[in-house]
Amino acid sequence: MSTLVTKQAPDFTAQAVLPDNSFAELTLSSYRGKYVVLFFYPLDFTFVCPSEIIAFDKALSKFEAKNTQVIGVSVDSHFTHLAWKNTPPDQGGIGQIKYPLVADLSKKISKKYGVLFGKEVALRGLFLIDVEGVVRHALVNDLPLGRNVDEALRLVDALQFHEEHGDVCPANWREGESAMTPTAEGVAEYLANLA
Repeated sequence: MSTLVTKQAPDFTAQAVLPDNSFAELTLSSYRGKYVVLFFYPLDFTFVCPSEIIAFDKALSKFEAKNTQVIGVSVDSHFTHLAWKNTPPDQGGIGQIKYPLVADLSKKISKKYGVLFGKEVALRGLFLIDVEGVVRHALVNDLPLGRNVDEALRLVDALQFHEEHGDVCPANWREGESAMTPTAEGVAEYLANLA
């Protein structure tokens, strides 16, 4: 699989269920000017997927405060997405999540992003796209491995910090912590402070 990182995110237009439960065509490039966390999950009405979808929804205000749109995608239809939203979480549904779910019934979007598995479902791909539409981070998990929403938020913070200050963010960096000047001296100073 070739990486999309540093390249323009493959654009798409597809049916989606919006936060108000209406159906509309969603075009990825219409979100230029915002950061986008685009994540793929295998199927509606499954097991690990609702835990991730609900976790992203619970953190949605944090993403929105960082000018970041969350968008979910699976190979299900928009009708199935709506049925899943209309099913309460205690009955295996996801409830009224407040971000769009895109229908990739043709599997073309999953294929463009390199996450289509066995020509059947999408692996758990996550792509952080910047305001210019460039993929800045990509992560792909196997089907049984759920993602960490806090890590997705941390990466948004790191990207925005780098864009604002020019410094680079070391391992485990968190908002409010020191970063590194991308020079030999800057790295040496940062590492000396760790000792």
